[in-house]
Amino acid sequence: MQESQDANLASRTAVQPQHLSPTLEPPTIEFAWWERIRVGKLILFMLSLFLFTLAITLMKDGARSLTPLLQSTFSINNAANCLGFGWLFAYLIMSGSPVAAASLAFFDAGVIGKLGAFAMINGSRLGASFIVLFIGFIYVLRGRDRSTSLSMGLLSLAVTVTTYLPAFFLGAVILQTGRLDKMQLRTGALLHSVIDQVIDPLAALVTNLLPDWLVFCTGLGIVWLSFSLFDKCLPQMTIKESQVGWMSRLVYRPVIMFMLGALITMISMSVSLSLSILVPLSARGFVRRENIVPYIMGANITTFIDTLLAAVLLRNPPAFTIVFVEMLSISIVSLLILAIIYQKYRLAMLDFVTWVTANNRNLVIFMAVIFALPIILMLI
Repeated sequence: MQESQDANLASRTAVQPQHLSPTLEPPTIEFAWWERIRVGKLILFMLSLFLFTLAITLMKDGARSLTPLLQSTFSINNAANCLGFGWLFAYLIMSGSPVAAASLAFFDAGVIGKLGAFAMINGSRLGASFIVLFIGFIYVLRGRDRSTSLSMGLLSLAVTVTTYLPAFFLGAVILQTGRLDKMQLRTGALLHSVIDQVIDPLAALVTNLLPDWLVFCTGLGIVWLSFSLFDKCLPQMTIKESQVGWMSRLVYRPVIMFMLGALITMISMSVSLSLSILVPLSARGFVRRENIVPYIMGANITTFIDTLLAAVLLRNPPAFTIVFVEMLSISIVSLLILAIIYQKYRLAMLDFVTWVTANNRNLVIFMAVIFALPIILMLI
């Protein structure tokens, strides 16, 4: 019996080292994260950042030449005009970020005042949400259900308008008090060196070759190109059926959706991109429109990250204050809605979307209003 037990013990001890041998462990686990880095995307990111910096410099240099055009042809001489101009401008180029950057360039050049720049940036965000509705129309043309495809764009517009307009009046009051003028973010020595040694000589070359008005237009085109390149740097979003379970648990929590919208927009630096992904997700049934309101609110706050960077690049302290007040005012309004009247607000937004998509007449009325409002503001 003792010999049998000794034999079994010897057998176990002989097998155990082989089972625990480290040579059987996958040797690539420690370095697997390197495989996720793509050199091409890194180069695109650096290129997009370089082009963005160059574009801001060009727009700053060429903005002064547009003073007669804005003040006489378009009659941009008050906050209402600036709000309508930024709104229509964003419609025209299907993006709000370049318009917001242009607003700061106009302010830096003295074309518009502090309140005018604040209003024009607000208008750019109102117009930027139209891209989501436009994508919804494309889905309708492809044979998708109209209500499902258009609901995300309609919600985006409705939430943006009902939060940004109160935030505009709140932010205007804060700007007038001057309490936050000392809130500044200084550019570092390295950034100054890059701008002085690389960007400024290149911008000077373009300025010497082109008329001032074309310099601004070139900068506007380059900033639009930089955002397009940055979008290509982002990882492709794929959703598997196995992920629907945990996603469905998250979308029912307003706070989680609020933070998710803020995070995705902060990473992508494009509210159009972060909101546009809602259209295919809704069409595929992964998210429902009643859970999206907090997501849109969060996205509308961190969408100012790129504009904040533009203010820093301009080296204009009041420009930074304008963008900071934008973020603060929209944050206050959104958080108050979430904390006090979220359920009633959500139902009101959903009822509005249901009314617009109920028939063609209501949809035509809505489209007429969103195009007529900025035009009316420009005529005030």
